[in-house]
Amino acid sequence: MKRTFFFSGLVIICLLIACAGCTGTGTTSGTGASGTTTTSSTATGGTTVTSTTDVMPDNIAVTVDVGEKDYLGVIPVTFQGGLGQVNVKRIDVKLTRTDGTTQTGTLGTKKGDTFELDGTRGSGTLSGQPDRVEVWVITNAGQTYKVVDKIVPYRTRG
Repeated sequence: MKRTFFFSGLVIICLLIACAGCTGTGTTSGTGASGTTTTSSTATGGTTVTSTTDVMPDNIAVTVDVGEKDYLGVIPVTFQGGLGQVNVKRIDVKLTRTDGTTQTGTLGTKKGDTFELDGTRGSGTLSGQPDRVEVWVITNAGQTYKVVDKIVPYRTRG
């Protein structure tokens, strides 16, 4: 009787611990990985208004970083990995320039993979306009999380 009670209690405690770990809210930010495809399209007027991002569960969270735009307008996006790296099926990146043109790409899923976006560049003494970068992580289970939605200004001297 004591043995059955002990094992039943142990199973219940393990289930409670497992459930508690699945309900946490982690914060992730970033974008990134090695690009496999890139497309550009022209639209009439781009939107540089960001929207909210999703919080991935801690057990499948990954980090993607969007770097600073360099003097040529290139924006690096790097996949930093995370606990859920093995669960990542695909990482999609979208750049929306101020003039409405877009560039999309699919990034690699290995830690350190980088994809470079061709952002708006300044001309002469004028600084370039800010661009919007969005990143979606698609898991093996088919879930899609928008992990980055960020305005990237042109690099300033400082």
